[in-house]
Amino acid sequence: MTSDLLAPLDLAFWNMESGRHPMHLGALGIFGAHSPTAGAHAADLLAARAAAVPGLRLRIRDRWQPLVFGGAARETDPHFDPLDHVRLHAPADDFHAAAGRLMERPLERGRPPWEAHVLPGADGISFAVLFKFHHALADGLRALKLAAGVLDPVDLPERAPRVIEPPRGALPDVRRLPARVPGLVRGVLTDMGRALDIGTSLARSTLGMRPCAALVAAPSGTRRVAGAVLDIDEVHRVRKSAGGTVNDVLIAVVAGALRRWLDERGDGSEGVAPRALIPVSRRRPHAAQPQGNRLSGYLIRLPVHESDPLGRLHTVRTAMVRNKDAGPDRGAGAVALLADHVPALGHRLGGPLVGQAARLWFDILVTSVPLPGLGLRLGGQELTEVYPLAPLAPGQALAVAISTYRGRVHYGLVADARAVPDLDRLARAVTAEMTTLLTACDHREPVRVR
Repeated sequence: MTSDLLAPLDLAFWNMESGRHPMHLGALGIFGAHSPTAGAHAADLLAARAAAVPGLRLRIRDRWQPLVFGGAARETDPHFDPLDHVRLHAPADDFHAAAGRLMERPLERGRPPWEAHVLPGADGISFAVLFKFHHALADGLRALKLAAGVLDPVDLPERAPRVIEPPRGALPDVRRLPARVPGLVRGVLTDMGRALDIGTSLARSTLGMRPCAALVAAPSGTRRVAGAVLDIDEVHRVRKSAGGTVNDVLIAVVAGALRRWLDERGDGSEGVAPRALIPVSRRRPHAAQPQGNRLSGYLIRLPVHESDPLGRLHTVRTAMVRNKDAGPDRGAGAVALLADHVPALGHRLGGPLVGQAARLWFDILVTSVPLPGLGLRLGGQELTEVYPLAPLAPGQALAVAISTYRGRVHYGLVADARAVPDLDRLARAVTAEMTTLLTACDHREPVRVR
């Protein structure tokens, strides 16, 4: 049986999990239905197709052997049964409420760590599928690929394979080693400098604005899910008028929604500027790379305290430009890169502590998950809405994931249910903030986009 060792960051995700802090990500897809039995048919299709997707047959097993002591690996589960992973539920009136309860439950660690929950709609004209993937099995991009493997086939243009030829006259590795020593030494020094820079930036990030108590949660193990939808054309209108990127606008919407939500619930937004972690994928498109997570991140202060909506957007835009100029390998947001320098046993023993330390690193996760522009279907039924769902770090109350699909932007909100019982109010604040930005843009002249 062949196995694939977990990369350091995957191993960290695997070991920081606890019963109250499951480390799975998810996606809630809502489909139209031509009949009340469409959900049951979809569940049958998912179970039948899962057997043919190799990545869905992978379980994670501990490895206690020299050089990888305390490590873990992905390997094919010889007893894989799709029916252990695909569940058909009773009809649901509220897909988001049902998804919240299902997101509370950790995945079974003894078998391939993923599930697909099919929720028929009580209205008879829709159904939903909640996919859950452990973060050690897949990041957002790979989870999308795995989910696509069980949806209806999509005709895509074939891409010519990349052929990489070895350089002519290449020396054997042993003969090249002396010439590589200076480069190896420089690499070690560079890594040390990067670690020092990240640590210093992280220390600085804790200074300044007052903490946001609403984003801190005592462990409860409960989850609540909500969603909001924006029109991508309206996002582009704001971008063209005020400048920046689409992502800048979407992050600024989060800042404005948090301000509105805090003020409405009586917590107040004055002096509040929570640290938002913006994950950055380090995968190179179409390159052959390991299956594991390859992530860094940018850390920015969300200008929740700023009263002017366009001022909030300008602050976000400036912070993102500064992060991009520095690159994803430096700054407080790049802490994930340090996982590569921790031995496997260190991840095994220190995983719970690393999870608890996440709240010292950032206050809220705001991540974007790319989706294909093509329409997706399951059993011939069209996917109409899709809400990405991010895992919550221990001690944190809220995570935001964003995807654009077929002309609409979907915000997936995941919260600790006890800390944030009014998550639906925050979802409404997202759409209200978009309206506020549009109104503000209508009263200003367009600016040249950088």
